[in-house]
This record gives sequence, C-alpha cells and structure tokens, in this order.
Amino acid sequence: MALAPSHDINLPPSDLPAQCDVIVVGAGPAGSAAALTLARAGFDVLLVDQQAFPRDKVCGDGLIPDAHHALRRLGLLDEVLAQAQPAGHVGVIGPRGGRVDVPGTLAVLPRRELDWILCRGAAAAGARMFAPLRFVGPLESTVDGVSQVVGARLRSGDTTHEVRASWLLIASGAPPQALQAAGVCERRTPSGVALRGYVRNPALVGRLTELEVVWHPKMKRGYGWIFPCPNGVFNIGVGVAHSHAKRRGEAARGGATMQDVNLRAMFEALTRVHPAARELVGGGEWVGELKGAPLRCSLEGAQLSRPGLLVTGEAAGSTYAFTGEGIGKAMETGMLAAEAVIEGRRDAAGESQVRATYEQRVRALAPRYAIYERANAVNDHPWLVDLLVWSARRSPGRLKRMSGVLEEAHFPSSLTSPSAWWRLLFDRR
Repeated sequence: MALAPSHDINLPPSDLPAQCDVIVVGAGPAGSAAALTLARAGFDVLLVDQQAFPRDKVCGDGLIPDAHHALRRLGLLDEVLAQAQPAGHVGVIGPRGGRVDVPGTLAVLPRRELDWILCRGAAAAGARMFAPLRFVGPLESTVDGVSQVVGARLRSGDTTHEVRASWLLIASGAPPQALQAAGVCERRTPSGVALRGYVRNPALVGRLTELEVVWHPKMKRGYGWIFPCPNGVFNIGVGVAHSHAKRRGEAARGGATMQDVNLRAMFEALTRVHPAARELVGGGEWVGELKGAPLRCSLEGAQLSRPGLLVTGEAAGSTYAFTGEGIGKAMETGMLAAEAVIEGRRDAAGESQVRATYEQRVRALAPRYAIYERANAVNDHPWLVDLLVWSARRSPGRLKRMSGVLEEAHFPSSLTSPSAWWRLLFDRR
C-alpha cells in the first residue's frame, strides 16, 4: 500500500530560516492545501509536521464529492484518481439488512498515499517542508496593547528554533496540543472517536465494490463501514460521532467525559451483524493493526483566529458529524485560510480584516454541518435507517435528493421535524 517517494521533501530542521511569510503547522489535507495555495501565489511558506512524510494516518479514506471538488481546485485530482479505487455509490445498510445505494462521485485512497500526494504538491508549488518538527508555541509581540502572533517556536530533539512570520496557520488535526499551545483551544476532548484497520481479501475484489456504511443497535450510538481500497485491500472500521459529552458546568473550560463507548466491542459487533464484514475479516489477512483516532466535528472546539493566527482543517472542527467525513472540508477550509491571506496582501487589508474574511467564509459552511449534526438522530435510533431504505426504494426522486445531499447540491432545512420526516418517507416527488 505504500507509495514510493519520488524524492525526499522532508528538509532538515538545521536548514530552517529565521523568517518567512507564512508558517503552516500540520501537513495533512488542510495544511498542504493551504501551503500549496499560498506558495502558488508567491508567498514564502514553511510547512512543518511532527512526522516525516509519507506517514500513516487513521481515517476511513473515503473521498466524497467535496474532496473531489477540492482536489480539482488544487490541480491534483487526476493524480489522486490514478491511484485511488473508484466507487459509484454509498451503500446505506439498516439493522434488518435492507440496503439502498446512493449515487455519488466517490473514491478511496489510504491517507498515507493521499497526504503524500498533497504534501508533494505543496512542495512542488514552492512550499518548504520541514519534518519531523514539533510546534511548541507561537512567538508573540504586543502591538497597541494587543498580543499578536509573529511566528513560531519549533522543536527538533532538544533544539528549539524560532521563526518569525506574518501569519501562523494551525492545521494540526484533532489532537489538542497545538491548539492549547497557540491559546485557541476551547475544547480539549474530541467530538468523536473512530477505529479502523486494513484487511486484504482478494476474494472480495469485484464483489465488494462500493462504500458501505452500516447501522445496527449492537453498534451503540455509532456506525460501521467497509471501503474498498486499491490492490484488494479494504478499510473497515467503526465510529461514534458524539463520544464525549460536556460535563455540567465545565463547558467553558472545555471539559467533557468519555461516554460508554468500547470501539473494539463495536468492531466485533460489526463483524457479527454484517455478513460482508464477517467474510472480509474471517477470510482475509490483516495489513497492520487496528488503530484509533479522535475526531473534531461541526466547526466546534477552537477559536478560528487570533491576531496573526488562523486555525483550519480538523483543528477547527472541519469534520462532519454523523459520518466522520472530513477530508474535503479540511482542504476547503485550508484554501479559505490561504485565500484570505492572499487577498489581504493584494488589497492591503489589515490583519483584522483578513481574520474577519476567513471567519465569515468558514461560518458560511455552518448550515451544511448542521444537517449532519441533526442526522445524528440516526446513530441514536438505527431503526430510522430501515425507514430511509424503505422510503428511498419507493421513490426515485427521494433517492435523487439523498444523492443531492451527498453531492452538496441539496440541503434539507431539517432532518428532525415531523414534517421533514413525513416528506422524506411519503412524498413521492
């Protein structure tokens, strides 16, 4: 599954400059998309990550339509699709085994390969990638009584480097450490958690060709999935979107407690209740081990900016609740951050205007996240999936609307009101 690097883009920390235009912390989809966009516009960009690339990343690996759109804008879609496993549908599978295939523009590529393509693209555009290098905290200066970020402290081994920059972009993903160090963390705990592994099973190639998402009461408040990767390998996993609930009276301090979630038990339940999962694991060969990861969802958990600093990608909560999909929106928010900085230089806008522009554009995505938040009712009540399957089978128009939600061409105003469910289940238009 590993992608052989065409060249090593990981520059040694000893070559770090003293100054640049923008420092991007985190070389995943959001950080690489931001760095690529900025570098193409002529900015001197440092892209730093605590791991040398290529590296593994726990994820479902599904590329839904918004990821295709973002990759096309970055000029990397053809390269990604040349290596990805294409798919034409998401199979929605209910507790009773009923299934409806929702059409969509879909593909699957392990994050090791995807992130390597994105990071290489940023380097090819002119961004300089330094790794492994850990973000320690921002450099700050007081301007007119206001603390402003003017760079970053970065550590390699026992050596700390200071690099000054006009902007610092935090694209560090779900772990809270970088957000805490930057003073923008509003919630230390994640929104959700997931567990996934890779299984090679050539017998299922040609039979298990679509993305499958499974709901069942035995996977308490969560869901399972099987996504076909290239070369006879399948990504199989389980997730819970609302795994941590805020403690009473501690929301302001970011407090939360882990709910009664046992991901390994959920995974075992998936292999019991879903025949394809049972066959995949029972007759397949594990590629690596099961790995877990946190999720930050619904544009919550962090300030989007402070003077001299922007937060983007999953660090800003760019992952969708309900499904855990976040690759496309991570790239999209990364590009939004880069474009705000670019426009600020072009229009001689002040630092506060750049931040306002970025925050406004990210908040404009909120209605889409609200849809997925409301859809979490399905995770709490899996029997609703059986109704959805029954309803979609009765009406081509209803299936088309479901596909429209996936393609982001249709945005229902509500998924929880009785009238909305009545229209969804019984309106034949």
